[in-house]
Amino acid sequence: MAASGASANDALTAAIDAFTAAGIETPRLDAEVLLAEIAGVDRADLIADRGLTLEPSAARAFSEAVRRRLRREPVAYILGSKGFRQIELAVDRRVLIPRPETEMLVELALEVRPRSALEVGTGSGAIALALADELPRCRVTATDVSDGAIEAAVSNATRLGLSGRVEFLLGSLPEGPEDFDLVLANLPYVPDSDGLPPEVGQWEPEGALFGGPDGTEVIAAVLKAMNENGIGAPTIGLEIGQGQGERVSVLLREAGWPETEVRLDLAGIDRVVVGRRPRPDMIEE
Repeated sequence: MAASGASANDALTAAIDAFTAAGIETPRLDAEVLLAEIAGVDRADLIADRGLTLEPSAARAFSEAVRRRLRREPVAYILGSKGFRQIELAVDRRVLIPRPETEMLVELALEVRPRSALEVGTGSGAIALALADELPRCRVTATDVSDGAIEAAVSNATRLGLSGRVEFLLGSLPEGPEDFDLVLANLPYVPDSDGLPPEVGQWEPEGALFGGPDGTEVIAAVLKAMNENGIGAPTIGLEIGQGQGERVSVLLREAGWPETEVRLDLAGIDRVVVGRRPRPDMIEE
């Protein structure tokens, strides 16, 4: 880079100070991730090379990224992408930003090794595309009620070279009846009264967040619709929020999955409920 460019270290320090003053929870991480991406260097190089300079265009781009972050826009939306498992997804305000906790649903699929799987509420396509990437023999179907989400998911599939591996459908569920080996869903589960960080509440799509008074209203509605539409699976995995494990387990048992298991995330919080029932071809007459 040109020696006359702005100091990357000075730009980074100023951004960290501004983020800290604004109450952003991870000021150094956010500043480093943004600057490294814009400067086209690794974070390790950014930290190690105190003499690194920025081209004027990069300095301007970083200043704009800092202004956006100070408005509490999530880093993933500013950069336009987010990593999930082994894939990189394009994300914008049409879809939730994939979280590490959601990878637990993919881990369940790797245990089950399904020949067919349905993801309900695909958003960016994170879960469905991760399944297509890691379980190439699995037939994957994914649904969403949002036009924008389906557009984003299809675009991600095309960019990743997985468009022929996932069938994306607009709507809550396939028209049915249809049997799958596995159903996965990260449905809205935030209780309506819960306050959210501004990065979430002000920027991510409300329809993908809130799940009624106790956060389980959408989950209950989808389980009911699955039975009404004849959508079946011997195993189902649902992402949930803190304290919802028992309630969602009851909903699953009432919907026909008699064996339930609550899995905790790394913070010890209820995160996934697994429901199982015998396959029809395994039931003795």
